[in-house]
Amino acid sequence: MNTNSFTFKLDKNQQHLLTEELKKTKYTEILVPHTTIAASVPNCRINLYKSGKLLIQGKSAQEWITFTLEPYILKEVVTGYEQLLDPEAFEPHMGIDESGKGDFFGPLVIASAYVDEHLVEKLREMGVRDSKKISSDNVAINLARDIRKLLGDRCSMVTIGPRAYNRMYTKIRNVNKMLAWGHARAIENLLEKVPNCPRALSDKFGPTHQIERALMDKGKKIQLDQRTKAESDPAVAAASILARAGFIYAMRKMGKEYGFEVPKGASDKVRREAEKLVAQKGPGILLETAKCHFQTTDKVLAEVGYSRKDLPPAT
Repeated sequence: MNTNSFTFKLDKNQQHLLTEELKKTKYTEILVPHTTIAASVPNCRINLYKSGKLLIQGKSAQEWITFTLEPYILKEVVTGYEQLLDPEAFEPHMGIDESGKGDFFGPLVIASAYVDEHLVEKLREMGVRDSKKISSDNVAINLARDIRKLLGDRCSMVTIGPRAYNRMYTKIRNVNKMLAWGHARAIENLLEKVPNCPRALSDKFGPTHQIERALMDKGKKIQLDQRTKAESDPAVAAASILARAGFIYAMRKMGKEYGFEVPKGASDKVRREAEKLVAQKGPGILLETAKCHFQTTDKVLAEVGYSRKDLPPAT
């Protein structure tokens, strides 16, 4: 990793702030194709491209980022000595994350993504971070598209639809074990494409041995790590965005199929929409659209005059 060269993606407001900040300082304007502004300051060159890409290079690049870009333009600390502090993040490995676990409607989606030093740098340039920090569904979908374009076949996704989810839960009756199964499949699917990947990292959701037990022969050879807040790792962050985009697509498809906008989460709004759906189509519709072990199921069925006894078998 070149510690004298840094790339960022700026939004419109940040681009304006950068231009105004440069005007306050003594800088030499330089001509660089496809830029809105290009400047030379002592031991540092700053190029802002029309796409919003910001390239900072030179011996003083880190200093300019620390004392100007972060406090006055980005207004957060985003870079520093990451490779020195967390060298494993830049080494070849895969990250795994899921989406939909806490949502009453929709599937459980688990994604895996492989990175090496080059890919980590590209993901950072794209602004890849934990999907939970991305408020817009469309931003997540567009970013996931860019990640898939970058990674190619070095990513994988496992989608457990509501009917399969309910069938699995009837047999396993433990969400963490189901997560472990999904993580294991995502790991093994990616190992088919990147067989020499040495390590897999995921957020900690249960004992590591749950995933290890679910792995087949190929997966048992990989080093498996779990840690809290693993989404800060670039591979896990990429997997997080891929999983979220997969979940959003599934929810939109379900909405078109059943004629309503499917809400996320497990709030009162979700419960009311579920009640309307059951009133129209009967209790069995929950097996096709929802995770029936949620307590929301009991509340919905009771409100519409049913109980769990009225649910057909999850087959």
